[in-house]
Amino acid sequence: MFDYREALKKIPHKPGVYQYWDAENQLIYIGKAKDLRNRVSSYFVKDLQQNSKTRMLVSKIRNITFTIVDTEVDAWLLENSLIKKHKPKYNIDLKDDKTYPWIVIKKENYPRIYWTRNIIRDGSKYLGPYPSVSMMHTILGVIRETYPLRTCNLALTPQNINAGKFKVCLEYQLGNCKGPCQNFQTEEDYNNSIEEIQDILGGKIGNVVRKLKTDIEAAAMDMDFEQAHRLKRKYDLLENYQHKSTVVNSSITDVDVFSIASDEKYAFVNYLKVMNGTIIQTQTLEMKKRLEESDEELLTIAISEFRVRYNSKSREIIVPFDIELDDEKIKFTVPKLGEKKKLLDLSQKNVHFFRRDKMEQYEKLNPDVRTDRLLTQMMKDLRMNQLPRHIECFDNSNFQGKHPVSAIVVFKDAKPSKKDYRFFNVKTVEGPNDFATMEEAVHRRYRRMLDEGTELPQLVIIDGGKGQLSAALKSLRLLGIDKQLTVIGIAKRLEELFYPGDQYPMYLDKKSETLKIIQQLRDEAHRFGITAHRKKRDKSTLATELELVPGVGRLSAEKLLKYFKSVKKIRETTVEELQEVVNLKQAQAVKNYFTPQPSEGESSTEI
Repeated sequence: MFDYREALKKIPHKPGVYQYWDAENQLIYIGKAKDLRNRVSSYFVKDLQQNSKTRMLVSKIRNITFTIVDTEVDAWLLENSLIKKHKPKYNIDLKDDKTYPWIVIKKENYPRIYWTRNIIRDGSKYLGPYPSVSMMHTILGVIRETYPLRTCNLALTPQNINAGKFKVCLEYQLGNCKGPCQNFQTEEDYNNSIEEIQDILGGKIGNVVRKLKTDIEAAAMDMDFEQAHRLKRKYDLLENYQHKSTVVNSSITDVDVFSIASDEKYAFVNYLKVMNGTIIQTQTLEMKKRLEESDEELLTIAISEFRVRYNSKSREIIVPFDIELDDEKIKFTVPKLGEKKKLLDLSQKNVHFFRRDKMEQYEKLNPDVRTDRLLTQMMKDLRMNQLPRHIECFDNSNFQGKHPVSAIVVFKDAKPSKKDYRFFNVKTVEGPNDFATMEEAVHRRYRRMLDEGTELPQLVIIDGGKGQLSAALKSLRLLGIDKQLTVIGIAKRLEELFYPGDQYPMYLDKKSETLKIIQQLRDEAHRFGITAHRKKRDKSTLATELELVPGVGRLSAEKLLKYFKSVKKIRETTVEELQEVVNLKQAQAVKNYFTPQPSEGESSTEI
């Protein structure tokens, strides 16, 4: 048995990273802490073990190791690298971006610039990754149109060039390259272009544009209009690209922006890298939860991951809420107004869109996931303590107080279960009394379910306001089940939801999926109730017609309709068949009633 008290004695009150190991000596969890002993001891305090996953983790711990570091930030970075290396079972799953493209500035004489998905540690400079391939190609297109660079893979060493080993190619003839292979372009001039390109890719496009403007004016002063024209074309291209890229005030210089959206199982974190008012990098990371981590924990991990991945040294980080991380080199900002708030809003729009798109794709492939999400959301919205897997909705129908019918529709797992639909012919209510009709229907429905031992629904919806809800609740209390399920009323006019004992209605967002399901239930109950009511009314009309037959009363008329299903079949049947339902005298009377009598002067004799 693992004695955590002995293990805690060895752990210091210092910042660091802790590792949990199981009985097979497998690393199952890695965490960081500002104070190692306090953080680790919190896992073994039962009151702090807030969920089943954490309790499961603690039950498997058989050894604890730790690494002390100088600061909390060091612990933050070390935790990130260890999680990526070991991928422990109970740590969140970070979806990697190995397939995203990068722009590489090759480490060589006269460096080439191109895109790649493979990073080779040869000293070359990699910029990215670019989640949007089209964005990456747009940037490369601007660079190639603005700066003539070589695309060949020749070894352009000074010795080879001076020895005359190379000849210019078609790219030189087209003006796409200045011919460094034959010394038509100096290495200094080529490298100046590379430096400007690095500034553009790093978001410092304003520096390049300002320099170009100065060069244009100098060329014009020297009467070198051809050079001025070339520089002006380059200037226009970069200005156009800058206007498309700038989304905030250019005074915002080097900041990282993060936002998060999460649910029970997944979290999504969006990252924007802003340089001089221009977004130069953006990406959204998907994270699979392991221990129901808080948004603050998840965002902290994601910030570490992104800053390492992009090698960001930004001193300011814009976030949606405060993060407890002590580091003099980093300032966390939670903006409320202004340009920085606009940046945060943009990041949040991106993360919510990404989450919605991902979840829609996933739910199409896994319908059960969508069902669980909907039911979980309904449980939260309606303040329930269990998932509403079985929902029933009641609706009453009558015509001027006649032919009253109460309909019940049933949804299971947020979908109609039509085989379970039922309707009641009201027995104890005379005249138009909607409240009494509701009271009878609810009582009969759940009295029967209790007698048959059928599982009760988790949620009952009453189509109507406070009066109908009170009537339904009266029957539930009489049966002793009012505490076993949630019952609400929905009023049609304003889609108000009423709860027992609450004088004020609750309003759900009009776009809420919970409200849409409730509306679907209400509309389906109304449709089914109207259908049942019409059938009853039509049947009553037909029964009234049969009562016109001499010697046939309402009871006999209803028996005939129930047996033969329609007046048409009664009209076509024989006296012998009619006798199976009514007596001979009534059978002959029915047959005579529906048999056309010959007009005066006509013979009834069949020829």
